[in-house]
Amino acid sequence: MHLEQLEYIVEIAKAGSLTKAAQNKHITLSAISQSLSSLEAELGVTLFSRSRLGAVPTSEGRIIIKKAFEALGKIQEIWEEAQNYTNTLSGELRLATIPGPMNLLVDAVASFKKDYPYIRTEIAEKGTQEILEDILQDKLDIGLVIIHENLLKKSEGLGLVFEQLLEGKMVVGVGKNSSLAYQDSVTPEELRKHSFVLYNDDYVKWFVEDFAATYGPVDILFTSNNTEALRNAIRQNLAVTIGLDYSFVHEPHLQDSDSITLDLDIPYQQPVYYGWVRSEERHYSRISMNFINRLQYDLKSKKYPPTP
Repeated sequence: MHLEQLEYIVEIAKAGSLTKAAQNKHITLSAISQSLSSLEAELGVTLFSRSRLGAVPTSEGRIIIKKAFEALGKIQEIWEEAQNYTNTLSGELRLATIPGPMNLLVDAVASFKKDYPYIRTEIAEKGTQEILEDILQDKLDIGLVIIHENLLKKSEGLGLVFEQLLEGKMVVGVGKNSSLAYQDSVTPEELRKHSFVLYNDDYVKWFVEDFAATYGPVDILFTSNNTEALRNAIRQNLAVTIGLDYSFVHEPHLQDSDSITLDLDIPYQQPVYYGWVRSEERHYSRISMNFINRLQYDLKSKKYPPTP
């Protein structure tokens, strides 16, 4: 039995076919098929039922594949532990966050890179659905998204783990010269009299659609990831915007003397959090663990509102 054989059967189980597993591992179909046949002969157990539709683990195979996954995780832990002793933890960390809260990550990424110079860190802005798909396809290690009840329901059974970092609520951003600027809060009826500009985020879109279904249609001037465009529209009183409170407070397009935030006066807001997601089916590496610990410490030290 060889280590690569364990890696191959775990990949076949994830991919659902030998062809796709071979592509993911960058080897030939013949090589992965021969490796599987050799392991099955050595163990005396058929691990997969193979057909034109793909490869499905047998009842015995499911147990052995689970053991293989656990064994690979332990081997990875051994390498990481050894690197810790020599202070040369290396590898890569692939991150993605929803548009908006990137600024929450900058200091944590910078200090993490300083402490672990041999770790290659990639970070990108993507939509929630793309982040989840990339995690499931092993293109990302960690995704940072808005966690809410609807997302958790939609993600049931996908093998994803969600953890909360910050609790937030939806608030309204207006220009200092807006007719709303002297209020502490704004009602749905008052808000509907104004045009909206929205950050291009899945949860913001869902929230506004739900708001419109409950209180009546709203006029959306535009939706964009261009923070300068949003800022200009708010500053010139062409529109108001809506989003999570911590993004507004710390976002460059709202962190100036030309804009303020107001509470949204609605009877109930669904609990919503900024948090992280990873695959339950892949090893939670020490690299990822160390970065999340660093991010949690960084947010706490800056006194951003933590989860309860």
